[in-house]
Amino acid sequence: MYKLIVALCLTTATAFQAPASVAQPRSTVVKAFESEIGAQVPLGFWDPLGLLADADQERFDRLRYVEIKHGRIAMLAVLGQITTKAGIFLPGTIDYAGTKFSDIPTGWAAVDKISSAGIAQIVAFVGFLELFVMKDSANGAAPGEFPGDFRNGALDFGWDSFTEEQKTQKRAIELNNGRAAQMGILALMVHEQLGVSLWPGGI
Repeated sequence: MYKLIVALCLTTATAFQAPASVAQPRSTVVKAFESEIGAQVPLGFWDPLGLLADADQERFDRLRYVEIKHGRIAMLAVLGQITTKAGIFLPGTIDYAGTKFSDIPTGWAAVDKISSAGIAQIVAFVGFLELFVMKDSANGAAPGEFPGDFRNGALDFGWDSFTEEQKTQKRAIELNNGRAAQMGILALMVHEQLGVSLWPGGI
């Protein structure tokens, strides 16, 4: 299972950064995306797999949506490892058998502690969010302001009070933090499977 997750993590980020000095053929279509958020100095634009070679704006927005979503999931995953490693858990029990939240270990070991019914509930909840809640213009919902805009006309948190420059900066910060988190959680999962925990004291 972990090999599948590793493979998915490696294929989701589609516009990672790299030194601008790396020579690669670029079509006129690709150059149109070089000014997008994420292609930032000093590293610039990088598309080693050529996923944007013949892409239009719709294709780019879809890939950016996937990158942002996986970045957000990865940030939550890293935060979850940090929180549970620090000994912070929800109160109470997780099932009728009396298993406490504090009994669930950090990392891959947690999967073996959660019952099949619990795993099914998690999958069903994530599926519900994916199909009916966490949607934007790149995923079949009404057009948002940008790919990854999940406000859906209900949530704002002061976003509309920011200037365009502030919005661009915050979107760039989220994108880069998401990229770092994808690499971070991938490293944590792989090293745990190798028996070399990156946490002090191990997991």
